[in-house]
Formats: sequence, structure tokens, C-alpha cells
Amino acid sequence: MPDAVGIPEEQLRQAAKGAVCKINIDSDLRLAMTASIRKYFAEHPDHFDPRQYLKPARIAIKNMVEHKLVDVLGCDGKA
Repeated sequence: MPDAVGIPEEQLRQAAKGAVCKINIDSDLRLAMTASIRKYFAEHPDHFDPRQYLKPARIAIKNMVEHKLVDVLGCDGKA
């Protein structure tokens, strides 16, 4: 998926610093999930149970959300 990209992280950082109230990161989350599922199927072509391939996909999304909130948007410790 070489042409599939979300908003560049530097633009997200600038928006967060500029007090933009709503910043969408869904494209990045869908890319993380899709990449995880594709990788899983490449490594386990005989698996078909969604519980098998969705577990690592959920972990990929969780990791991406954590990265975006902490490393990009600067939300760490602000809840």
C-alpha cells in the first residue's frame, strides 16, 4: 500500500500545538490494522478464524493510538 498515507505527523503536531480541537487519525489506524492482517495471512495462509488475525490487528491499532497520542499529539499525562 505504498500510496496509502494519512496526514503527515509533523502536520498533526502543528495542529495539536495550535489547539485544533479535533484531529482525525483514522487513516493511520486503518493502515495499521490492514498491514497487520495482511502480514498475518502471509505468515499463516491456512488460518481463517477472525479471532486469530484480529488479535494482532487490535494490538497494532492500540500501538498506533498510543504512538499518535503520546509521540505526535503530546497528550501524555493530560487526561
